Amino acid sequence: MNSFENISDLQPLVGQSIGTSDWLVVDQARVNQFADATGDHQWIHVDMERAKAGPFGGPIAHGFLTLSLLPGFFATAFHIRHCRRGVNYGLDKVRFMTPVPVGKRVRAHFQLLAWDALEGGAQMKIEMTVELENAAKPACVAESIIRQYS
Repeated sequence: MNSFENISDLQPLVGQSIGTSDWLVVDQARVNQFADATGDHQWIHVDMERAKAGPFGGPIAHGFLTLSLLPGFFATAFHIRHCRRGVNYGLDKVRFMTPVPVGKRVRAHFQLLAWDALEGGAQMKIEMTVELENAAKPACVAESIIRQYS
């Protein structure tokens, strides 16, 4: 995990990697819990037998489940020591490029795209690339806009 003392320490890193998360196994229990939480029980995610005969040879994670893992990935990728709070301000350019088969591992890479000063903090745009282990393309790429306050 990368650690930064202050929010301002990130400003000179625009255009650079600021961290990579730990690996996480996307298991069927997590997929089922996400289905229950969202009401999205489409067979490709939750019906293991039917999904085996489907286009991916087994169940896959919901795209929005993959996206929802990003806060946890943030927590293992980098830390700002002198930060009181952070606010999720929004997302830009979310893309799901590769399905995540149940049982596979994913992690996220974070690249700082922009850093703009705010009163008491900064607004940052961070490109998050969710890597699917041993896949040629990422599972998801999204630009997160966050506000951090010291």
